[in-house]
Amino acid sequence: MAALVPPQHSPAQNHLLAALPAEVTERIFPHLELIPMLLGEVLYESGYQLQHVYFPTTAIASLHYVMSNGASAEIAGVGNEGILGISLFMGGNTTPSRATVQTAGFGYRLKGRLMLEEFNRNGPMLRLMLLYTQALITHMSQTAACNRHHSVEQQLCRWLLLTLDRLPSNELTMTQELIAGMLGVRREGITEAAGNLQRAGLISYRRGHITVLDRAGLESRTCECYNVVKKEFHRLLNNAGTVRRHRL
Repeated sequence: MAALVPPQHSPAQNHLLAALPAEVTERIFPHLELIPMLLGEVLYESGYQLQHVYFPTTAIASLHYVMSNGASAEIAGVGNEGILGISLFMGGNTTPSRATVQTAGFGYRLKGRLMLEEFNRNGPMLRLMLLYTQALITHMSQTAACNRHHSVEQQLCRWLLLTLDRLPSNELTMTQELIAGMLGVRREGITEAAGNLQRAGLISYRRGHITVLDRAGLESRTCECYNVVKKEFHRLLNNAGTVRRHRL
């Protein structure tokens, strides 16, 4: 079924695009292409030479590191707070990660050439992208520490909360198998953890649909990693407001 374009869709639904001053948006907004981002769609593969950057608005993408045997695990999620394709303007041009749509929705695509032109002006875009990249590095680092030191239930709570932060509702469409693939754990571990949360009245799980019933309860059972990531994004991207007023 074809995706329906949501009413009053705007680039400003992406927090990074919304933080840019008028002088920048006047240059790049006419070149943004609204695209549907379909569940499971691969936006770019590991080692792929990037041609575009993506600004999700209602979709969420998952960055996976792919092992040589085909196994993978999520290293970060990107939703309306961010951008996909940072290696393009950081100078690497390719990345060892794969970007896959985890929650279907919409986003905007911008040609890599235009992104580089704006980044290389050494103005607001450069400052904003560096702030976001620092926040994303924190996200990736904390994910690695969490996967090593915390229980599957804590990891599941962290993942659910970070996903909810990017959605307008308390419902997610996601199978236990897909969540297990995101976290790089066995499906049985997710089944047990989700069962514990459901028995505690924190979530309702049915046929690939998860409804969070008690967000505060989830927050009480997650590990410190959720708040570390959330606070760092808040700290850095709140500073993005200064991008509107100052040039480097």
